[in-house]
Amino acid sequence: MSPPGAPKSPRRGRPFWGIAALTAACGLAAPTPSIAAGASPPVTLTDRARELHASSLVIDGHNDLPWELRSQARGEFDRLDIAQPQPTLQTDIPKLRRGGVGAQFWSVWVPGGTAKRGAALSTTLEQIDLVKAMIARYPETFELALTTDDIVRIHKSGKIASLIGVEGGYSIEGSLNVLRQLYELGARYMTLTHTDSLPWADSGTDEPRAGGLSPFGHDVIREMNRLGMMVDLSHVSPECMKAALRATRAPVIFSHSSARGVADHPRNVPDDVLKLTAANGGVVMVNFFSAFLVPETARIDAARMAFRREQVQAGLSEDEIEAALRRWDAQQGGRGPRGTIHVLIDHIDHIVKVAGVDHVGLGSDYDGVTILPEQLEDASSYPYITQALLDRGYRDEDVRKILGGNLLRAMRAAEGAATRVEAN
Repeated sequence: MSPPGAPKSPRRGRPFWGIAALTAACGLAAPTPSIAAGASPPVTLTDRARELHASSLVIDGHNDLPWELRSQARGEFDRLDIAQPQPTLQTDIPKLRRGGVGAQFWSVWVPGGTAKRGAALSTTLEQIDLVKAMIARYPETFELALTTDDIVRIHKSGKIASLIGVEGGYSIEGSLNVLRQLYELGARYMTLTHTDSLPWADSGTDEPRAGGLSPFGHDVIREMNRLGMMVDLSHVSPECMKAALRATRAPVIFSHSSARGVADHPRNVPDDVLKLTAANGGVVMVNFFSAFLVPETARIDAARMAFRREQVQAGLSEDEIEAALRRWDAQQGGRGPRGTIHVLIDHIDHIVKVAGVDHVGLGSDYDGVTILPEQLEDASSYPYITQALLDRGYRDEDVRKILGGNLLRAMRAAEGAATRVEAN
C-alpha cells in the first residue's frame, strides 16, 4: 500500500533502497538478541537455510502487483511480460521463483476515489478479472486457489497458489449481497477499510465515523464468517480491531501490518491487540515497508500522513498535494532511513514475544510500497528471512509456521467456522 492517507499512485516508485530473548513458552531456543539496525552484518545464506526454505510452504499475505500491472501496462501482459525480469516491478515470475513463494494473496485494491464516484465495485471486478487473466496467461506458474486444500495441492504441483484479497470495504458499496458475489468470484479475505474511515468501520489513519464498528459492520463480519472469508484488520483503527475481534467467530488476519511496540505508526498493531489476536487464533503478517518497520522512518511517515490529510481537507488537487509532499519531504531531509532485514526480524520477534510464534506471518506489500529494507528489495528476498530467523535461534518448525503454516492454519479455521455457522 501507499503511505497512509495517500492513494496508491499509478507509479509509486522503486524501492530506494533489540528485542529481548524470547521465553521458552514461545517455543523458541534462546534466539540471539537483535543488534541495532545498520550495525548488523548482512544476512548470508547457508545450505541449511536454502534447504529449509525450499521444503517450506511460503505464503505472502499481500501483494499489489495487479494495480501496478494496470497502472504501468493497462493490464496487458504483451506490454509488461512478467515471465521476464521487470526492473520497474518488485514482483515478477523470476523473482517469485527465486523467492520460493508457494502461495500469494493478490490484492485487488482500487483507489478510495472510486467510491466517491460510485465506481469502487466495478473497478474491483476489473481487478479480479486482471488477476484471473494473469493466471490464465501463465498457467505453468499460477493456479487459482479457493481453499487451503487447493493451496497445498497447487504448491505440491510446483505452481504458485494464487488467492484474491479485497483491500477496502468500500468495494462492497454497503451491500452484503455484493460481499457474497465477491466471495463467489474468489475473494478469500477483505480488509475492512483502507486509509479512510467508512460509515461502518474506522480506519487507523482517519477520523472515526463508526465508533470502531457499526451495527452494519457487525453484519459484515458475521457474513464473512458464514462464507469462510477471512476478516483482515490491516488499516483499521485499534477500536475497530477490538470490536471485530469481539464479533468474529473465526481467526482474523492482519494481511500486511507490523508491530506498534517496535515502530509507533498508526498502521501497526498495538500490543494489547496482539494479545487479543493470539486468543482469537489470528495471524499478524508483517509488512516489509520501511515506514512501518524502522522507528525513525515510522515517525516521519506518520507526520507525513497527517500533513497530507491537511492538504486534502484544504481542498487541494492531487497534483497540488503531490507537489506539497515533495516540498515537505525535502524539508525533512527525505523519508527516513531504509533499515535492513534485521528490523523486520525485530518485528517478528516482538510479535512472537507478545502473542506467540503461532500468530505471525509475512505480508510483504510488494509493489505497493516505495521504501524497502536492505535484503528485502523484491520478491526474490524471502530466503534471507529464513536465514535471519535461523540466525536468531528459531527452530525449523517455527520457521515453517512463520513462512506460511500459521496463515494456512488460520484460513483452515475460517473454513471450519463457516461450516459450523451453516450447520446452526
